[in-house]
Amino acid sequence: MAFDGITIANIVKELNDTIVGGKINKIAQPEADELILTIKNNRTQYRLLISASASLPLIYFTEKNKVSPLTAPNFCMLLRKHVGSGKITAVTQPGLERVIEIKIEHLNELGDLCFKTLVVEIMGKHSNIIFLNEERMILDSIKHVSLNISSVREVLPGRDYFIVQTQDKKNPLTVTEEEFYQTVYRKPSNLTKALYTSLTGLSPVAAEAICARGLVHGSDPADGLGVQEKEQVFRSFTRFMEDVREGHFTPNIVYSPSGEPVEYGAVALTQYTDYTVKTYDSISQVLEQFYAQKNIITRIRQKSADLRKIVQTALDRNWKKFDLQTKQMQDTKKMDKYKVYGELINTYGYNLEEGCKSFKALNYYTNEEITIPLDPTMTPQENAKKYFDRYNKLKRTAQALKEQLEDTESEIRHLESIQAALDIAQQENDLSQIKDELTEYGYIKKHYTGGKKKMQAKSKPLHYISSDGYHMFVGKNNYQNEELTFKSATGNDWWFHAKKMAGSHVIVKSGSEDLPDRTFEEAGRLAGYYSGGRTAPKVEIDYIQKKHVKKPNGSKPGFVVYYTNYSLIIEPDITGITQVDD
Repeated sequence: MAFDGITIANIVKELNDTIVGGKINKIAQPEADELILTIKNNRTQYRLLISASASLPLIYFTEKNKVSPLTAPNFCMLLRKHVGSGKITAVTQPGLERVIEIKIEHLNELGDLCFKTLVVEIMGKHSNIIFLNEERMILDSIKHVSLNISSVREVLPGRDYFIVQTQDKKNPLTVTEEEFYQTVYRKPSNLTKALYTSLTGLSPVAAEAICARGLVHGSDPADGLGVQEKEQVFRSFTRFMEDVREGHFTPNIVYSPSGEPVEYGAVALTQYTDYTVKTYDSISQVLEQFYAQKNIITRIRQKSADLRKIVQTALDRNWKKFDLQTKQMQDTKKMDKYKVYGELINTYGYNLEEGCKSFKALNYYTNEEITIPLDPTMTPQENAKKYFDRYNKLKRTAQALKEQLEDTESEIRHLESIQAALDIAQQENDLSQIKDELTEYGYIKKHYTGGKKKMQAKSKPLHYISSDGYHMFVGKNNYQNEELTFKSATGNDWWFHAKKMAGSHVIVKSGSEDLPDRTFEEAGRLAGYYSGGRTAPKVEIDYIQKKHVKKPNGSKPGFVVYYTNYSLIIEPDITGITQVDD
């Protein structure tokens, strides 16, 4: 869900429940467009982050602090002067606008009680933090907006403050049924768009949630709905807004089957039927967790982009080579025909006339009569030798191609395993190990820098605890797979891997005990999730005791063979499996 009016309403409720009546203890401005207010209330300290960033405006409680500049910016100094020890008396949201007003009372230099308002506007690139006096005149703002920047509203000291009304939208908290029907159902667009373009504070995701609750497709045309469908959508909308009005929020994050956070909401997003939903106690936890995970994924993807390109380029090249070698191997299947031609010429060609261009003979391998082409300028013995030469040449070619195909297939499997490792990399040191492997096998050229290599924390395998208390370890790349299987695991530990696809080695430390069925199933889910089959509905998993897993001589890291194994079919979903931070 975008940072819409519904999310703002949840934040306002959270602020009212926690900081109203509290005292501002500290004001900091760590970034040019960001404030952190430290507030004490009911013997508890809260840290409120407010960002007016054009790319990611936010407001939520956080445990983390940021380093502030030695010299505070002017806006921060002004706030400290007026409300540095002020008391928060109320937090409100006008209608369902993306605006939060924090009311603050304080004493001036003469000891008189005064009132100020800190306005937080969460409006994309137009976001701002504005400081008002009792007459709602702007004292200052974290961003100054002149008429040269906006022809709609100036945000400068001395100007009166007002909320810009750029669109003719209805307030969803007060809209009547008649207004709803006349506004929404007359729009020449799909229902989802009709909802969020007609009503203040609704994002496309919130509009989709209303449609899903009303059992109507959001893609249906708004002006083409039947009577019953219109009633269903309006009832769904009414119940939705009652939850918002009464503060019945369900902060949650929606995760894709691959484990990536795809959306968050202040209310249940019932349209995501095939996704995993995790609920939280507060909307601040949701926002901090969602954007932290998003930032990690985005940062790792950016840093791994060059490695992905190298791997994909090498994969494309090897697949082309594989296709060419396969086609050449098909051509060598003619060699047996040439061998038969040579043998039949030697058997039946003694009475051939000189200058014959072909002759018919019985193929004693198949009991079929075949026609054998001949070179009329050659003797029968020379024609036979020509066919035997072709046969021997193709035989040598087939043998060489067989070895080349095996090498190419091995190269493809190796690159696919590196590609899978890039998909599950979570930290920069994970990428460092992958880069080392690509360098070792010649995909990246070694460059001598002339100095010592910068020391970096070693990447470790993922560590989980099964429901029955057994330790389970997951390799994040080929080096870790190799170390887990052949150094960390003992003979009676159990080894798991997705069948015939790139993926992680999963080791369960059994301690020579018989594992419960539930632990087998959870280890299988880990092996399926951390494999190329992560997004598949079902994955087949091979598992066996480690003592039966062997490493072929000269094979690449992480490559193993085993000849007897058990199998299970699982859903690659690791929800509920406890991860341990080592």
